[in-house]
Amino acid sequence: MSRAETNSKNSRPVQTTRCAIYTRKSSDEGLQQEFNSLDAQREAAEAYIASQKAEGWVCLPDRYDDGGFTGGNMERPGLRRLLADISAGRIDCVVVYKVDRLSRSLMDFAKIVEVFERHGVSFVSVTQHFNTTNSMGRLTLNILLSFAQFEREIIGERIRDKIAASRQRGKWTGGMPVLGYDVDRTDGGPKLVVNPMEAARVCEIFDMYLERGTLLSVVAELDKRGWRNKAWKLRDGRVRGGLAFDKCRLHDLLRNVLYTGKVRYKGQAYAGEHEAIVPDDVFARVQRQLQQNGRSGNPLLRNRYGSLLRQLLFCKACGRAMTHTFTGSGNRRYRYYACTNKSKRGRHACPGRSLPAAEIERAVVDEIRCIGQDPTVLSETLASARAQAESALQALQEERHRLERSLTRLQADLRRLTTEAGPGVPERVAELNDQATAAERRLSEISASVTALNHELVTEGDVAAAFADFDGLWATLSPREQAKVLHLLVRRVEFDASEGAIEVSFHEAGIKALAQKRGAGAEEAA
Repeated sequence: MSRAETNSKNSRPVQTTRCAIYTRKSSDEGLQQEFNSLDAQREAAEAYIASQKAEGWVCLPDRYDDGGFTGGNMERPGLRRLLADISAGRIDCVVVYKVDRLSRSLMDFAKIVEVFERHGVSFVSVTQHFNTTNSMGRLTLNILLSFAQFEREIIGERIRDKIAASRQRGKWTGGMPVLGYDVDRTDGGPKLVVNPMEAARVCEIFDMYLERGTLLSVVAELDKRGWRNKAWKLRDGRVRGGLAFDKCRLHDLLRNVLYTGKVRYKGQAYAGEHEAIVPDDVFARVQRQLQQNGRSGNPLLRNRYGSLLRQLLFCKACGRAMTHTFTGSGNRRYRYYACTNKSKRGRHACPGRSLPAAEIERAVVDEIRCIGQDPTVLSETLASARAQAESALQALQEERHRLERSLTRLQADLRRLTTEAGPGVPERVAELNDQATAAERRLSEISASVTALNHELVTEGDVAAAFADFDGLWATLSPREQAKVLHLLVRRVEFDASEGAIEVSFHEAGIKALAQKRGAGAEEAA
């Protein structure tokens, strides 16, 4: 509470008014300077308090500063301490440079003024003179606050419009960096540039998911390798990111359209200014697999009853999938496949009939077994395997070309920075040197991979050998491994009820996957 003192000239009592100065700045830009905006606001307030010394005003030494906090809400540490000290009776008057330093929200300001009035605290703005003890002063204050809130909302709308326009033009407007890209701020606005080492990991993660089919298996492999998500340093030196992958982080990475050279805004994807890392077809396949697993779960994980043809078998008459089901009698269970169209709409909806599961599965396996006995099919398989190898070589050549362009850009930036001086230049040079070293290392790895692929081109003898002992290979696989082999190998199985026949279509690279399975089984047997 206020205390009475005696004025030496006229001996009248003067009340001591304990004044607290509150300062705020919306952004943290420039706060590291020796004399910043908060200091300027406090200096003006201290001068005003000194001019009121004859009225008993004294400035409290405690600082209530909020640097880098918006005035649109009350979530500010300096403001919370100020209100706490007011409630404790330590303050008689609050001094600010301008009204909008205290708040830019009319509703929040009303709450703050209510706290002031409840504890008998007055409020002074250095640059805006008004008296809140009468109705006209309060009206003036509310008008000023209304304009402050209007200004804040207009600024917010302008920022949102600018972000929308930038996104639609493919510009990266900030946010958390992602694995595979670095943020380049040397030419004004922030731009995404490819980090060659991280980009290679991103591509491998996408391929790994397509191969393994489940998020958890990929997470386990990434944890085994010690791979982490993107780590970056803030302006104050703190490091964010660099965390181990889990299902959520991996899912976010696989869903990020940035890797295809696009930016997303309000559900729409726009062509970006940055370079793509993941080819469109690979990204699309990953999205389909994520959607399929999210809708029905991975067919291999939820295959409780040994269904080899789940999500592969279709009714040719109506084009609908045939679902795996069973009936029981005592302790015995009979498995069969039934058309989903007939199951949902009745027998009249489809002329097809249900199939005993074991028989149709055996027929499909026999169809695969016959591949090794048909020279024409073997020749087609060889062509498909060579096309697969050529596709892999092309992908490596594209990555090499991308890395070489990135390395050229890094070297140009390094040459330019060697002629400049200023804060942050040595750190940027060190960062670019690290990226160049990583790019050169990855180029060496690509050269080794290209050499290995050229030596591992599949020959006709290799394809024939892959099917030479199909029965022996099939017998060594567990039911889940057999289902996986079929899903790798077979694209679609159609059952024609009118002809009593089946038609099997294969993935282009499926037979190569089967050959790899056989090679792995032979190594384990050895």
